[in-house]
Amino acid sequence: MSIRAPRTLTLLALAAALTATAAAPAVAASPSGDEPRITSTSSLTGTGRMDYPVPGNDIRVTVDARSSYGPGHFPVRSEGTFRISHRTDAMNGEPASDHWGEFAVGCLTTGGPVATVTGRLVRTDHGGPWEKAGYLKRHVRMGVSFYVADVANGNGGPSRIGLSGGAEKGELPLKKCMAPAPDATVVAGGYTLKDRMPTR
Repeated sequence: MSIRAPRTLTLLALAAALTATAAAPAVAASPSGDEPRITSTSSLTGTGRMDYPVPGNDIRVTVDARSSYGPGHFPVRSEGTFRISHRTDAMNGEPASDHWGEFAVGCLTTGGPVATVTGRLVRTDHGGPWEKAGYLKRHVRMGVSFYVADVANGNGGPSRIGLSGGAEKGELPLKKCMAPAPDATVVAGGYTLKDRMPTR
């Protein structure tokens, strides 16, 4: 199933991939060779429905991700899951559909009201477009960006989401920690973003 919008956003389509070329820099290990000392943590949780200009489409992103940081801007460790689901009503002679994919978080980065999450596909609906495209077999990495509005503290709404899409065979894979700008408005639900906080 292909999904297209004026912004050329591709979600569960079998085309479009973000091919960021910058890789996350390595974080130096401690003198003992162990993981660097954790100095701060961040997290992102919640579910949001994103605006989509085609009637009868319901696209939602659910995320539960956490990161720990040492020196530098990229996390030493990230964990959690995120899920992208796309439901469509029966229309134009086609039956209703419900396609989804679940991802194991590989990187969560945060900065003020903005976050990016990347992860590899670990589960999807049987016979759905991502399985047919081989995304599950290849554990394709995708990225999601978030702008989390906090009107009470001066971060005006609305919240927004950006989706990378998946890389086709022969295309460069999405790099860890990378995602496109959050351009789609969150029209229902929302997220709680805790930016980097010092550990005690």
